[in-house]
Amino acid sequence: MIRVEQLSFSVGDFRLRNFSLEVARGRYFVMLGPPGSGKTLFLECLCGLRRAWAGRIFIDGRDVTTLEPRARGIGYVPQDYALFPHLSVKRNIGFALRSGRHSSEDISAKVATIAEMLGISHLLRRNVTGLSGGEKQRTALARALVMEPKVLLLDEPVCALDEETRQSVCALLHRVQRDLELTVIHVSHNLEEAFSVADSAAILNQGVLQQVGALDDLLRKPDNEFVAHFMRCENIFSSAAGLKLAGSHRGKIKMMIRPEDVVVLRAGEHDSKNENEFGVRLVRWRDYGGYVKVELSGRLNLVAHLTHAAFARLKAESGSELIAVLPPENIHAFGV
Repeated sequence: MIRVEQLSFSVGDFRLRNFSLEVARGRYFVMLGPPGSGKTLFLECLCGLRRAWAGRIFIDGRDVTTLEPRARGIGYVPQDYALFPHLSVKRNIGFALRSGRHSSEDISAKVATIAEMLGISHLLRRNVTGLSGGEKQRTALARALVMEPKVLLLDEPVCALDEETRQSVCALLHRVQRDLELTVIHVSHNLEEAFSVADSAAILNQGVLQQVGALDDLLRKPDNEFVAHFMRCENIFSSAAGLKLAGSHRGKIKMMIRPEDVVVLRAGEHDSKNENEFGVRLVRWRDYGGYVKVELSGRLNLVAHLTHAAFARLKAESGSELIAVLPPENIHAFGV
């Protein structure tokens, strides 16, 4: 559905470099990366707000590289929503329709339909300046969807919303994408947000794609250290750590294990048959609500995420001597 081939674009010293990507029809795809990594720049090239100086862009098999934004069949919701403050919600939603050959009756019907879908029918007569963040987001989404695009681009669509509103809007985006069978690219730097909506994702850094795939692969099988860090893995070691891994590996490697895969036992509960088992000391711990983050020191410095029940069984406090086990099957290796 969306195919980008060797796209390059630069702004000042920043450059998107040989950017190639494919997103299948009907997929909800999330582009992840830290601020300044080029995510918004990529979207602007994709929808035609910026003209790529190298490479090609295909939408549904059609080369749109040189087409104007309105000719690409793309709906775009920018981060600031770009609503017209002097217009009502209804006129904001129907703005693009008025520039075509639609009658006023047709425009009203289309606006009413999309407003009902997004739950904002009661806002149509309101001015956008008095709307909440979530209401503005739905209005901007309605303005993009009323044109019946095949592709929807969302630039940090929920970053300005409070947690409760963010969750409800993400649920709405996921439902709308499924109901309308849209192909979506959603830009974000938030992992929880990505996991709530995405079928697959990519990680971008300094204009270069680092990895593309299922979120679970990005989480547990990162291609490099940057991806591992971005996916919040704090346990990364060199081959000199002497850990045993499943399978065989060649060349220089680094290893990682997710904090939730680290097993922590009370001293004396260990089994000598366990591989990668060694003594550690509890440095500090903190309750994060859904899990307890435990920091350990020893032969290796480790971070473990334990359930509340698992942490309670340790009966440990700062300075307690414990046993850490790193199961070989849960250790992932990548090149350096």
